[in-house]
Amino acid sequence: MWGALPDSAGAPHALSSPVVGVIIRLCMASTNPNQIAATLRTLADRYPGPLAAAQRRDVPRIAFHLSLLLARVQEGARVADIGGGVGLLSVGAQELGLKAVLVDDLRDEVNLEHGDDALSLHRELGVEVVSRDVIADGVGFEPASLDAVTSFDSMEHWHHSPKHLFHQLMEALRPGGLFLLGVPNCVNMRKRITVPWGRGSWSAMTEWYEPEVFRGHVREPDVRDLRYIARDLKLADVRTFGRNWQGRLSGNGLVRALTAIFDLPLRLRAGWCSDLYLLGRKPR
Repeated sequence: MWGALPDSAGAPHALSSPVVGVIIRLCMASTNPNQIAATLRTLADRYPGPLAAAQRRDVPRIAFHLSLLLARVQEGARVADIGGGVGLLSVGAQELGLKAVLVDDLRDEVNLEHGDDALSLHRELGVEVVSRDVIADGVGFEPASLDAVTSFDSMEHWHHSPKHLFHQLMEALRPGGLFLLGVPNCVNMRKRITVPWGRGSWSAMTEWYEPEVFRGHVREPDVRDLRYIARDLKLADVRTFGRNWQGRLSGNGLVRALTAIFDLPLRLRAGWCSDLYLLGRKPR
């Protein structure tokens, strides 16, 4: 993750074995999902009481996201997380040595219910919090001011095309900067099995019909959609892959047990998984 230490001339220099060992252990601890998870659990316990339990449940997923990020950026990298809400991603990134910027409209129910307290830990740790509707208003980052952009489980909630936003974010990335997008899969294996039996709705009727403003899933993508986005953004070093967090973190014990059995086989094809990822870089 982090490069060799340079000498005064800018070239890497040799270090004694004990020092090298310490640096290697620190770097491994920073990118190992188990070590990241331990840090996140500590952070989750520092959330306001009513919010802590939900954050603790989400630790495995956020630890995976941070492991993807930390393995690909340098210490001190400036990372913008789009639509991360009150979650652990930005506070975890900040705690683990990155400079995190959270961009969100902050209009979810949890924000309305808990107000500023919902983001008290973010501000305490130095996360830069930007309240902004990125689809309506775009982002205000300077060109080449970011080392990485992330967005997890947010795009499917947006009511309009993300194309303009994504191109703004690409302009804000430095050459070689990381673009990392995570979304639910509209055609995962569970849906392929249950839809023919009439069970496939994304949200309850009351969640869509009753609120004045619908905040649920508008359009979930599939693997081909992510590859379309990658081509449009002219990303380099593109990868698409899948995981099964919806099953692993389900409140249904049977679903969790079945996911534990079928998780690895499902990963053989991203399109079978419940959660999809697009990873790429801005060309240098």
